[in-house]
Amino acid sequence: MQLHVIETGTFKLDGGAMFGVVPKKIWNKINPADHNNLCTWAMRCLLVETGNQLILIDCGLGDKQDDKFFSHYEPSRHQSLTDSIAKAGFTPNEVTDVFLTHLHFDHCGGAIIRNGDHYEPQFRNARYYSHQKHWDWAIKPNAREKASFLKENIMPIQESGQLTLFTQPQDIAPGLSFIEVYGHTEAMMLPVIRYKEQRVVYMADLLPSAGHIPLPYVMSYDVRPLVTLDEKNKFLNDAIQHNDILFFEHDPIHQACMLEAGEKGAKPTRYLTLSEL
Repeated sequence: MQLHVIETGTFKLDGGAMFGVVPKKIWNKINPADHNNLCTWAMRCLLVETGNQLILIDCGLGDKQDDKFFSHYEPSRHQSLTDSIAKAGFTPNEVTDVFLTHLHFDHCGGAIIRNGDHYEPQFRNARYYSHQKHWDWAIKPNAREKASFLKENIMPIQESGQLTLFTQPQDIAPGLSFIEVYGHTEAMMLPVIRYKEQRVVYMADLLPSAGHIPLPYVMSYDVRPLVTLDEKNKFLNDAIQHNDILFFEHDPIHQACMLEAGEKGAKPTRYLTLSEL
């Protein structure tokens, strides 16, 4: 098995929304805001090369939305999904599986491209995977999350016939499974990769960055923040016990870290990149 980090650029989100009840005086030291109170975040995906499978985990924002949409998030243009896949030595047509942790636009936007006046999957030879509960949640969105679930990111996957829906945790490939969490959104999936005798956990939006490790640091975007607290607490204790590597999708600086128990709870003991493994 080989792991390839796929950087798809950065975008900006409101700092207060990203850190919830934590005061700006505190979180601004972690990820300083600009004059509009926006903080810069990564959109970091992962390509898993194992056996005959080439599995892409999440797809970033993509580039098919209009200028008005992008003006809200100010995405960088210095890195793209396809360029990063090419840097890893592959083409989109070689991707066999696309695993979507959840269907918010910054995680699945790159899965679909615009072709003339219609939309189609970017990875034409791949199976796309989502969770049945989350899919049902996303195609009939609540008012709180409606702006995050864009039909052009979602429905073309189903219309293509390339969609597979999970109903429970199972292996995606040998050494690659997932766990379900329900605080951020309904049935978000976190891939767990057994790599070189260690577990690498792709954190998606349970822990978008290392700055979200303290328990109270819960995003205002989460639909069930108290559930997130419980899920974080259980996960962090397990991660310390198993000596897990946490891979961050949105941390603008740190790609991954390991944890130790501190007086105030879990804390990073080592920052690292996957290439160091």
